[in-house]
Amino acid sequence: MTASGSRTLRAPAHAGMHNKAYEPQCAAEEDRHTGEATSSRRGGLTLFALALGTFAIGTGEFGSNGIIQLFAADMGASIPVATYAISAYAFGVMIGSPAITLLAARANRRTLLLGLIALFLVGNVLSALAPNIVTLIVFRFITGSVQGAFFGAGAVVAAYVYGPGKGGKAFATVMGGLTVATVVGSPLGTFVGQHAGWRTTYWTVVGVGLLAGAALLAWLPRTDDLRGSSVARELGALRRLNVWLMVAVAALGISSIFAVYTFIGPFVTDAARESPALIPVALAVFGLGMAFGNYYGGRAADRYGSRPLIYGFSYVLVVLVAIGVAGSDILILLPALFGVGATMMFAIPTIQVRLTGFAPDAPTLMGALNLAALNLANSLGAIGGAVTLGLGWGTLSTVWAGFALTAAGLVLYLTTVGRVRSAGTPS
Repeated sequence: MTASGSRTLRAPAHAGMHNKAYEPQCAAEEDRHTGEATSSRRGGLTLFALALGTFAIGTGEFGSNGIIQLFAADMGASIPVATYAISAYAFGVMIGSPAITLLAARANRRTLLLGLIALFLVGNVLSALAPNIVTLIVFRFITGSVQGAFFGAGAVVAAYVYGPGKGGKAFATVMGGLTVATVVGSPLGTFVGQHAGWRTTYWTVVGVGLLAGAALLAWLPRTDDLRGSSVARELGALRRLNVWLMVAVAALGISSIFAVYTFIGPFVTDAARESPALIPVALAVFGLGMAFGNYYGGRAADRYGSRPLIYGFSYVLVVLVAIGVAGSDILILLPALFGVGATMMFAIPTIQVRLTGFAPDAPTLMGALNLAALNLANSLGAIGGAVTLGLGWGTLSTVWAGFALTAAGLVLYLTTVGRVRSAGTPS
Protein backbone atom coordinates (compact mmCIF):
# COMPACT_ATOMS: atom_id res chain seq x y z
CA MET A 1 0.00 0.00 0.00
CA THR A 2 1.35 3.39 -0.89
CA ALA A 3 0.87 6.77 0.68
CA SER A 4 -1.52 7.67 -2.04
CA GLY A 5 -2.79 4.17 -2.40
CA SER A 6 -0.87 1.97 -4.86
CA ARG A 7 -1.04 -1.78 -4.39
CA THR A 8 1.73 -4.31 -4.08
CA LEU A 9 2.73 -6.47 -7.05
CA ARG A 10 2.27 -9.71 -5.15
CA ALA A 11 -0.83 -9.12 -3.08
CA PRO A 12 -1.98 -11.73 -0.59
CA ALA A 13 -5.10 -13.77 -1.15
CA HIS A 14 -7.36 -11.30 0.64
CA ALA A 15 -6.38 -8.62 -1.87
CA GLY A 16 -9.10 -9.94 -4.15
CA MET A 17 -11.75 -8.54 -1.82
CA HIS A 18 -12.42 -5.25 -3.60
CA ASN A 19 -14.94 -3.91 -1.13
CA LYS A 20 -12.53 -2.62 1.48
CA ALA A 21 -11.49 0.82 2.51
CA TYR A 22 -8.10 1.05 0.79
CA GLU A 23 -9.10 -0.70 -2.46
CA PRO A 24 -10.00 2.57 -4.28
CA GLN A 25 -6.47 3.76 -3.66
CA CYS A 26 -5.09 0.59 -5.19
CA ALA A 27 -7.28 0.87 -8.27
CA ALA A 28 -6.46 4.53 -8.76
CA GLU A 29 -2.71 3.88 -8.74
CA GLU A 30 -2.42 0.65 -10.76
CA ASP A 31 -0.08 2.29 -13.23
CA ARG A 32 2.55 3.05 -10.61
CA HIS A 33 5.58 0.79 -10.21
CA THR A 34 5.39 -1.36 -7.10
CA GLY A 35 7.94 -3.48 -5.34
CA GLU A 36 7.54 -7.00 -4.07
CA ALA A 37 5.25 -7.70 -1.15
CA THR A 38 6.74 -7.29 2.26
CA SER A 39 7.93 -10.58 3.80
CA SER A 40 6.07 -11.79 6.87
CA ARG A 41 9.06 -11.43 9.20
CA ARG A 42 10.08 -8.05 7.85
CA GLY A 43 6.49 -6.88 7.96
CA GLY A 44 6.19 -7.91 11.60
CA LEU A 45 9.28 -5.87 12.49
CA THR A 46 7.85 -2.87 10.63
CA LEU A 47 4.58 -3.11 12.56
CA PHE A 48 6.50 -3.44 15.83
CA ALA A 49 8.51 -0.31 15.02
CA LEU A 50 5.32 1.65 14.28
CA ALA A 51 3.66 0.45 17.50
CA LEU A 52 6.80 1.33 19.48
CA GLY A 53 6.65 4.82 17.98
CA THR A 54 3.02 5.31 18.99
CA PHE A 55 3.81 3.87 22.43
CA ALA A 56 6.49 6.53 22.90
CA ILE A 57 4.11 9.25 21.72
CA GLY A 58 1.30 8.00 23.97
CA THR A 59 3.60 7.75 26.98
CA GLY A 60 4.63 11.37 26.49
CA GLU A 61 1.02 12.49 26.09
CA PHE A 62 -0.58 10.58 28.96
CA GLY A 63 2.45 10.77 31.22
CA SER A 64 2.17 14.55 31.15
CA ASN A 65 -1.25 14.34 32.77
CA GLY A 66 0.24 12.65 35.81
CA ILE A 67 2.95 15.27 36.44
CA ILE A 68 0.92 18.48 36.14
CA GLN A 69 1.14 19.19 39.86
CA LEU A 70 4.89 18.54 39.82
CA PHE A 71 5.86 20.96 37.04
CA ALA A 72 3.30 23.50 38.25
CA ALA A 73 4.93 23.60 41.70
CA ASP A 74 8.44 23.64 40.26
CA MET A 75 7.67 26.55 37.92
CA GLY A 76 5.54 28.51 40.34
CA ALA A 77 2.42 28.18 38.21
CA SER A 78 -1.13 27.52 39.32
CA ILE A 79 -2.77 24.24 38.32
CA PRO A 80 -5.17 25.96 35.87
CA VAL A 81 -2.23 27.65 34.13
CA ALA A 82 -0.21 24.43 34.13
CA THR A 83 -3.02 22.61 32.37
CA TYR A 84 -2.44 24.90 29.38
CA ALA A 85 0.58 22.71 28.65
CA ILE A 86 -1.78 19.74 28.25
CA SER A 87 -4.20 21.79 26.14
CA ALA A 88 -1.31 23.04 24.01
CA TYR A 89 -0.40 19.46 23.15
CA ALA A 90 -4.00 18.77 22.07
CA PHE A 91 -4.01 21.91 19.93
CA GLY A 92 -0.75 20.74 18.39
CA VAL A 93 -2.49 17.56 17.30
CA MET A 94 -5.56 19.40 16.02
CA ILE A 95 -3.73 22.18 14.18
CA GLY A 96 -0.11 21.18 13.70
CA SER A 97 -0.60 17.60 12.53
CA PRO A 98 -2.85 18.35 9.53
CA ALA A 99 -0.54 21.23 8.60
CA ILE A 100 2.54 19.00 8.67
CA THR A 101 0.69 16.35 6.68
CA LEU A 102 -0.12 18.84 3.94
CA LEU A 103 3.36 20.38 3.89
CA ALA A 104 4.93 16.93 3.63
CA ALA A 105 2.38 15.53 1.20
CA ARG A 106 5.00 14.61 -1.42
CA ALA A 107 7.42 13.02 1.05
CA ASN A 108 7.93 9.28 1.13
CA ARG A 109 6.14 7.93 4.20
CA ARG A 110 9.41 6.44 5.49
CA THR A 111 11.10 9.82 5.30
CA LEU A 112 8.10 11.51 6.88
CA LEU A 113 7.93 9.09 9.81
CA LEU A 114 11.65 9.43 10.52
CA GLY A 115 11.34 13.22 10.40
CA LEU A 116 8.35 13.12 12.74
CA ILE A 117 10.07 10.94 15.33
CA ALA A 118 13.04 13.33 15.19
CA LEU A 119 10.71 16.29 15.84
CA PHE A 120 9.10 14.32 18.66
CA LEU A 121 12.52 13.84 20.26
CA VAL A 122 13.34 17.54 19.90
CA GLY A 123 10.02 18.53 21.46
CA ASN A 124 10.52 16.29 24.48
CA VAL A 125 14.14 17.35 24.98
CA LEU A 126 13.01 20.96 24.96
CA SER A 127 10.18 20.09 27.36
CA ALA A 128 12.66 18.52 29.76
CA LEU A 129 14.81 21.67 29.60
CA ALA A 130 11.96 24.22 29.70
CA PRO A 131 12.87 27.08 32.07
CA ASN A 132 9.31 28.28 32.70
CA ILE A 133 5.68 27.43 32.08
CA VAL A 134 5.38 29.61 28.96
CA THR A 135 8.19 27.82 27.14
CA LEU A 136 6.85 24.44 28.29
CA ILE A 137 3.46 25.29 26.77
CA VAL A 138 5.17 26.16 23.45
CA PHE A 139 7.27 22.99 23.48
CA ARG A 140 4.25 20.78 24.20
CA PHE A 141 2.45 22.31 21.22
CA ILE A 142 5.45 21.46 19.03
CA THR A 143 5.51 17.90 20.37
CA GLY A 144 1.76 17.45 19.85
CA SER A 145 2.03 18.47 16.21
CA VAL A 146 3.76 15.14 15.56
CA GLN A 147 1.03 12.82 16.76
CA GLY A 148 -1.69 12.97 14.12
CA ALA A 149 0.75 13.06 11.21
CA PHE A 150 2.65 10.07 12.65
CA PHE A 151 -0.52 8.04 13.09
CA GLY A 152 -1.73 8.92 9.60
CA ALA A 153 1.54 8.03 7.88
CA GLY A 154 1.95 5.01 10.14
CA ALA A 155 -1.47 3.70 9.16
CA VAL A 156 -0.51 3.97 5.48
CA VAL A 157 2.70 1.99 6.06
CA ALA A 158 0.81 -0.60 8.13
CA ALA A 159 -1.77 -0.92 5.34
CA TYR A 160 1.11 -1.46 2.88
CA VAL A 161 2.38 -4.30 5.06
CA TYR A 162 -1.01 -5.95 5.52
CA GLY A 163 -2.12 -5.46 1.92
CA PRO A 164 -5.38 -4.07 0.49
CA GLY A 165 -8.57 -4.58 2.47
CA LYS A 166 -7.00 -4.31 5.92
CA GLY A 167 -7.27 -0.59 6.57
CA GLY A 168 -9.03 -1.05 9.91
CA LYS A 169 -6.57 -3.67 11.12
CA ALA A 170 -3.69 -1.45 10.00
CA PHE A 171 -4.98 1.56 11.93
CA ALA A 172 -5.66 -0.62 14.98
CA THR A 173 -2.05 -1.86 14.87
CA VAL A 174 -0.76 1.71 14.93
CA MET A 175 -3.23 2.60 17.69
CA GLY A 176 -2.07 -0.46 19.63
CA GLY A 177 1.00 1.35 20.91
CA LEU A 178 -1.19 4.17 22.20
CA THR A 179 -3.50 1.80 24.05
CA VAL A 180 -0.51 0.04 25.67
CA ALA A 181 0.71 3.50 26.72
CA THR A 182 -2.50 3.99 28.71
CA VAL A 183 -1.85 0.75 30.61
CA VAL A 184 1.94 0.90 31.03
CA GLY A 185 3.41 4.16 29.77
CA SER A 186 1.19 6.59 31.64
CA PRO A 187 1.59 5.00 35.09
CA LEU A 188 5.33 4.58 34.43
CA GLY A 189 5.72 8.24 33.46
CA THR A 190 3.85 9.35 36.57
CA PHE A 191 5.88 7.04 38.82
CA VAL A 192 9.17 8.27 37.37
CA GLY A 193 8.09 11.90 37.77
CA GLN A 194 7.05 11.41 41.39
CA HIS A 195 10.29 9.72 42.37
CA ALA A 196 12.91 11.37 40.14
CA GLY A 197 11.36 14.70 39.15
CA TRP A 198 9.02 15.69 36.34
CA ARG A 199 11.87 16.47 33.94
CA THR A 200 12.99 12.85 34.22
CA THR A 201 9.61 11.80 32.85
CA TYR A 202 10.37 13.63 29.61
CA TRP A 203 13.93 12.27 29.51
CA THR A 204 12.45 8.78 29.86
CA VAL A 205 10.13 9.50 26.95
CA VAL A 206 13.16 10.64 24.96
CA GLY A 207 14.84 7.31 25.71
CA VAL A 208 11.82 5.35 24.46
CA GLY A 209 11.63 7.66 21.45
CA LEU A 210 15.27 6.93 20.58
CA LEU A 211 14.53 3.20 20.62
CA ALA A 212 11.50 3.80 18.38
CA GLY A 213 13.57 5.95 16.03
CA ALA A 214 16.22 3.24 15.73
CA ALA A 215 13.55 0.62 15.03
CA LEU A 216 11.90 2.80 12.39
CA LEU A 217 15.23 3.53 10.74
CA ALA A 218 16.05 -0.17 10.59
CA TRP A 219 12.71 -1.68 9.67
CA LEU A 220 10.59 0.81 7.72
CA PRO A 221 10.41 -0.35 4.08
CA ARG A 222 12.61 1.45 1.56
CA THR A 223 10.27 1.59 -1.41
CA ASP A 224 8.78 4.03 -3.88
CA ASP A 225 5.42 2.45 -3.10
CA LEU A 226 5.34 4.69 -0.03
CA ARG A 227 5.97 7.92 -1.90
CA GLY A 228 3.57 10.77 -1.25
CA SER A 229 1.03 12.51 -3.41
CA SER A 230 0.44 16.08 -4.47
CA VAL A 231 -0.71 18.75 -2.05
CA ALA A 232 -3.64 19.45 -4.35
CA ARG A 233 -4.81 15.86 -4.01
CA GLU A 234 -4.63 16.00 -0.20
CA LEU A 235 -6.36 19.40 -0.13
CA GLY A 236 -9.08 18.09 -2.43
CA ALA A 237 -10.21 15.77 0.35
CA LEU A 238 -10.99 18.77 2.55
CA ARG A 239 -13.65 19.92 0.08
CA ARG A 240 -15.76 16.82 0.69
CA LEU A 241 -18.66 17.33 3.08
CA ASN A 242 -18.74 13.69 4.19
CA VAL A 243 -15.16 13.98 5.45
CA TRP A 244 -16.09 16.83 7.77
CA LEU A 245 -19.27 15.08 8.86
CA MET A 246 -17.19 12.04 9.86
CA VAL A 247 -14.81 14.30 11.79
CA ALA A 248 -17.81 15.77 13.63
CA VAL A 249 -19.16 12.28 14.35
CA ALA A 250 -15.78 11.27 15.80
CA ALA A 251 -15.39 14.43 17.87
CA LEU A 252 -18.88 14.11 19.37
CA GLY A 253 -19.14 10.34 19.62
CA ILE A 254 -15.80 9.63 21.23
CA SER A 255 -16.14 12.45 23.78
CA SER A 256 -17.64 10.10 26.35
CA ILE A 257 -14.35 8.22 26.71
CA PHE A 258 -12.77 11.44 27.97
CA ALA A 259 -15.77 12.44 30.06
CA VAL A 260 -14.92 9.28 31.99
CA TYR A 261 -11.13 8.92 31.71
CA THR A 262 -10.46 12.50 32.82
CA PHE A 263 -12.40 11.96 36.05
CA ILE A 264 -11.44 8.40 37.02
CA GLY A 265 -9.61 9.68 40.10
CA PRO A 266 -12.68 11.42 41.59
CA PHE A 267 -14.86 8.46 40.57
CA VAL A 268 -12.73 6.17 42.73
CA THR A 269 -12.09 8.43 45.71
CA ASP A 270 -15.19 10.65 45.89
CA ALA A 271 -17.97 8.56 44.35
CA ALA A 272 -16.90 5.03 45.34
CA ARG A 273 -15.08 6.29 48.48
CA GLU A 274 -12.09 4.03 47.90
CA SER A 275 -8.41 4.67 48.61
CA PRO A 276 -6.40 6.76 46.11
CA ALA A 277 -4.15 3.71 45.83
CA LEU A 278 -6.89 2.13 43.72
CA ILE A 279 -6.72 4.87 41.06
CA PRO A 280 -3.82 3.27 39.11
CA VAL A 281 -5.77 0.00 39.12
CA ALA A 282 -8.83 1.76 37.70
CA LEU A 283 -6.70 3.45 35.05
CA ALA A 284 -5.14 0.11 34.12
CA VAL A 285 -8.57 -1.55 33.85
CA PHE A 286 -9.72 1.25 31.58
CA GLY A 287 -6.57 0.88 29.46
CA LEU A 288 -7.06 -2.89 29.17
CA GLY A 289 -10.56 -2.25 27.90
CA MET A 290 -9.15 0.11 25.28
CA ALA A 291 -6.61 -2.49 24.17
CA PHE A 292 -9.33 -5.16 23.94
CA GLY A 293 -11.67 -2.95 21.94
CA ASN A 294 -8.91 -1.72 19.63
CA TYR A 295 -7.81 -5.28 18.80
CA TYR A 296 -11.26 -6.53 17.84
CA GLY A 297 -12.45 -3.22 16.43
CA GLY A 298 -9.67 -3.19 13.84
CA ARG A 299 -10.71 -6.58 12.54
CA ALA A 300 -14.41 -5.79 12.62
CA ALA A 301 -13.89 -2.54 10.70
CA ASP A 302 -12.59 -4.47 7.69
CA ARG A 303 -15.47 -6.94 7.69
CA TYR A 304 -18.66 -5.29 8.86
CA GLY A 305 -18.81 -1.79 7.43
CA SER A 306 -20.54 0.73 9.70
CA ARG A 307 -21.77 -1.75 12.27
CA PRO A 308 -18.77 -1.62 14.64
CA LEU A 309 -19.18 2.16 14.95
CA ILE A 310 -22.93 1.92 15.54
CA TYR A 311 -22.56 -0.94 18.03
CA GLY A 312 -19.67 0.75 19.84
CA PHE A 313 -21.50 4.04 20.26
CA SER A 314 -24.76 2.29 21.24
CA TYR A 315 -23.25 -0.05 23.81
CA VAL A 316 -21.22 2.66 25.50
CA LEU A 317 -24.46 4.56 26.16
CA VAL A 318 -25.66 1.56 28.18
CA VAL A 319 -22.39 1.39 30.11
CA LEU A 320 -22.51 5.13 30.84
CA VAL A 321 -25.98 4.74 32.33
CA ALA A 322 -24.65 1.96 34.56
CA ILE A 323 -21.90 4.25 35.87
CA GLY A 324 -24.26 7.18 36.34
CA VAL A 325 -26.76 5.08 38.27
CA ALA A 326 -24.55 2.66 40.21
CA GLY A 327 -20.95 3.77 39.76
CA SER A 328 -20.58 4.47 43.47
CA ASP A 329 -20.18 0.70 43.88
CA ILE A 330 -16.58 -0.17 43.01
CA LEU A 331 -17.65 -3.66 41.87
CA ILE A 332 -19.78 -2.01 39.21
CA LEU A 333 -17.45 0.89 38.47
CA LEU A 334 -14.38 -1.17 37.54
CA PRO A 335 -16.12 -3.46 34.98
CA ALA A 336 -17.93 -0.41 33.59
CA LEU A 337 -14.62 1.42 33.11
CA PHE A 338 -13.38 -1.57 31.13
CA GLY A 339 -16.61 -1.44 29.11
CA VAL A 340 -16.27 2.25 28.23
CA GLY A 341 -12.71 1.76 27.02
CA ALA A 342 -13.59 -1.36 25.05
CA THR A 343 -16.75 -0.11 23.33
CA MET A 344 -15.27 3.23 22.31
CA MET A 345 -12.06 1.74 20.96
CA PHE A 346 -14.13 -0.85 19.10
CA ALA A 347 -15.66 2.01 17.10
CA ILE A 348 -12.55 4.08 16.36
CA PRO A 349 -10.95 1.94 13.58
CA THR A 350 -14.23 2.08 11.66
CA ILE A 351 -14.06 5.87 11.76
CA GLN A 352 -10.64 5.68 10.07
CA VAL A 353 -11.88 3.22 7.44
CA ARG A 354 -14.87 5.41 6.64
CA LEU A 355 -12.77 8.56 6.48
CA THR A 356 -10.35 6.91 4.10
CA GLY A 357 -13.25 5.57 2.07
CA PHE A 358 -14.52 9.11 1.56
CA ALA A 359 -11.02 10.31 0.62
CA PRO A 360 -9.05 7.29 -0.67
CA ASP A 361 -6.54 9.58 -2.35
CA ALA A 362 -5.53 11.22 0.96
CA PRO A 363 -5.10 8.44 3.56
CA THR A 364 -2.35 10.18 5.53
CA LEU A 365 -4.39 13.36 5.93
CA MET A 366 -7.42 11.30 6.94
CA GLY A 367 -5.34 9.63 9.65
CA ALA A 368 -4.21 13.05 10.89
CA LEU A 369 -7.81 14.32 10.88
CA ASN A 370 -8.96 11.26 12.81
CA LEU A 371 -6.40 11.95 15.54
CA ALA A 372 -7.33 15.64 15.47
CA ALA A 373 -10.95 14.63 16.01
CA LEU A 374 -9.92 12.43 18.95
CA ASN A 375 -8.18 15.35 20.59
CA LEU A 376 -11.18 17.58 19.99
CA ALA A 377 -13.23 14.84 21.64
CA ASN A 378 -10.78 14.99 24.54
CA SER A 379 -11.53 18.68 24.99
CA LEU A 380 -15.30 18.28 24.57
CA GLY A 381 -15.51 15.40 27.04
CA ALA A 382 -13.42 17.16 29.66
CA ILE A 383 -15.29 20.45 29.23
CA GLY A 384 -18.68 18.73 29.31
CA GLY A 385 -17.73 16.93 32.50
CA ALA A 386 -16.46 20.14 34.06
CA VAL A 387 -19.78 21.84 33.26
CA THR A 388 -21.84 19.16 35.00
CA LEU A 389 -19.56 19.30 38.03
CA GLY A 390 -19.78 23.07 38.09
CA LEU A 391 -23.55 22.81 38.14
CA GLY A 392 -23.28 20.73 41.30
CA TRP A 393 -24.73 17.55 39.79
CA GLY A 394 -22.28 15.27 41.56
CA THR A 395 -19.05 13.45 40.79
CA LEU A 396 -20.58 10.83 38.50
CA SER A 397 -22.52 13.45 36.53
CA THR A 398 -19.70 13.72 34.01
CA VAL A 399 -20.93 10.51 32.40
CA TRP A 400 -24.20 12.22 31.48
CA ALA A 401 -22.24 14.85 29.56
CA GLY A 402 -20.51 11.99 27.77
CA PHE A 403 -23.87 10.31 27.17
CA ALA A 404 -25.30 13.43 25.53
CA LEU A 405 -22.23 13.96 23.31
CA THR A 406 -22.01 10.34 22.15
CA ALA A 407 -25.75 10.19 21.52
CA ALA A 408 -25.45 13.33 19.39
CA GLY A 409 -22.59 11.74 17.44
CA LEU A 410 -24.57 8.55 16.86
CA VAL A 411 -27.65 10.46 15.67
CA LEU A 412 -25.51 12.60 13.37
CA TYR A 413 -23.92 9.50 11.88
CA LEU A 414 -27.19 7.61 11.37
CA THR A 415 -28.88 10.59 9.73
CA THR A 416 -26.02 11.68 7.45
CA VAL A 417 -22.88 9.74 6.47
CA GLY A 418 -24.16 6.48 7.92
CA ARG A 419 -26.62 6.41 5.02
CA VAL A 420 -23.86 6.82 2.45
CA ARG A 421 -21.54 4.06 1.31
CA SER A 422 -18.01 5.36 1.10
CA ALA A 423 -15.64 3.88 -1.44
CA GLY A 424 -14.76 0.37 -0.42
CA THR A 425 -17.15 0.11 2.52
CA PRO A 426 -18.34 -3.46 3.01
CA SER A 427 -22.05 -3.94 2.72
